[in-house]
Amino acid sequence: MKEARQVIQSYNPATGEWNDSLVGDFLWSNVNVSEAVPDVMTPSTWSLWQIFHYEANPIKLPGGYPFCGNICGRPYLNLGLVVSLYRAIGKDIRKELHGDLIGSAPADLDITIVSFPAFKVLWAVLPGMLKVRQFARRDQPKIPGFLAATPDWCISQRKLIEQAENQAELISLWGEALKPYFYRASWFLRGVMMSFSDAASKLRLDLSRLAGETEANMILSNLAGNSADLESLGPIVGLSKVARGQMSRKAYLERYGHRGPHEMELSAPGYAENPLYLDQRLAEFVQSQIDVEAMLSKQRLQFQTAWERLQRGYPKKNPEIQRQLEFVAQGARDREAVRSEMTRITRLIRSFALRAGNLTGLGEDIFFLSLDEMIDVLSGRKRVVAYITARRETYARYCALPPYPAIINGHFDPFKWAADPNRRNDYLDAHASTVIPSPAAIKGFAGSVGCVEGIVRRLDNPEEGDLLKPGEILVAVTTNVGWTLLFPRAAAIVTDVGAPLSHAAIVARELGIPAVVGCGNATSRLKTGDRVRVDGGKGVVEILGAENEMEKSGVHHLQKTGT
Repeated sequence: MKEARQVIQSYNPATGEWNDSLVGDFLWSNVNVSEAVPDVMTPSTWSLWQIFHYEANPIKLPGGYPFCGNICGRPYLNLGLVVSLYRAIGKDIRKELHGDLIGSAPADLDITIVSFPAFKVLWAVLPGMLKVRQFARRDQPKIPGFLAATPDWCISQRKLIEQAENQAELISLWGEALKPYFYRASWFLRGVMMSFSDAASKLRLDLSRLAGETEANMILSNLAGNSADLESLGPIVGLSKVARGQMSRKAYLERYGHRGPHEMELSAPGYAENPLYLDQRLAEFVQSQIDVEAMLSKQRLQFQTAWERLQRGYPKKNPEIQRQLEFVAQGARDREAVRSEMTRITRLIRSFALRAGNLTGLGEDIFFLSLDEMIDVLSGRKRVVAYITARRETYARYCALPPYPAIINGHFDPFKWAADPNRRNDYLDAHASTVIPSPAAIKGFAGSVGCVEGIVRRLDNPEEGDLLKPGEILVAVTTNVGWTLLFPRAAAIVTDVGAPLSHAAIVARELGIPAVVGCGNATSRLKTGDRVRVDGGKGVVEILGAENEMEKSGVHHLQKTGT
């Protein structure tokens, strides 16, 4: 084990270049953050995430190292720092990281350790962790009120933003209303995320020990309950209701118009800003003839069958497992609902930024400033405006690169990596002297049970969703709620980035669609037209035929081989 040390500053404010992999020799993972922010971030978006991870976070880390870093425009969690903090108090968690966080990387990664005195870790970190758990318990009863109040609050604040006639009014809105509310939402989200993750991981482990991983996945496939009120499912369930005349278009847009694939990027327009969006999605849905309710009902029946098997096999454990399952299901609904309202608030902050751009004459260039810098410019301190052109150029250079590896161990130069024809897309280990060849099969997490053979449709973003034909296997870097409308058309889902509790896994389980998530390199090894076998129970994707071979053979059928 080598000791990490801080070497250089990672941020150049004049150019907007930001690479936290250079602050020390750390292990980084974007598995739990790229789902929320799949794109390269503008400076405004990164500054919002900094509020969540640092300003509104009571956990203070020693050494000045970042817990969530910006690596050339994309967010990454600093797992090397987490390993070091646990090592300081005598616990080795390297093996545990291979559960949900670094599953696609080798088990023998050389993780560098930062030496921290145990007393310093306990003094700095423990009080914050206790406070998070204490506040999570305190805030749990307040969640329903927060969820009920936020939509109307956002409507009223948006009107005030639109009516702001000068910079002073806008500054006041940010300091007295918008930022404090975002703080509050950050507390709710951090609390429900921690509670749900801890409980769900324990339940999955308990179920896997009792009945095996396949049965565990099946029993965890009904988190939405009979009412299907899991917010990740909302856009597709709601669209089905609109098609059947059970929900008005206005009600749909009010509830789901803030959701989308780029919902956390402040510079990205939302679906609600496109007046044709709902009509287009509704036409696609009707044409596909998808019966979402039938899919949900079928999966509930399979869940019930698996649950009854577990009850018969372990009658003495039924009460405890039932209690855990109900707690996890409620936690899932709370997490998704709070995340949805956090997104609604983020969309409101976009409206604030647009109004700031209008009042200052910067227009959409405003997104190349941090939120603090926006306040400076609104206050008349405009020195930072000179940086916008260079920052826009840096952002464009980052956007031109392919998505970075989910796992980065050590220092990372994305331009050097992208120029290497032999690069690996699943992980990059700066300590390794040789490139380890990829195995024949693509391995990931068992996201949702079922085994399907079919044709690959590789998509870079959900805006290409019209290319996905019913029965094809959707292959993507990652998915979020903006992809949900595509899921019912797919025979299976395969992602590079993800974990058993990620969007792709949860929604696929609820709809009964086989899924393998967190493969690391599926998009680099699979092309549209390839024929594959997806085994969601084992977490394996087997390549049966390459694209050119299939064109010669004319094989383009789909065969389901069981669930």
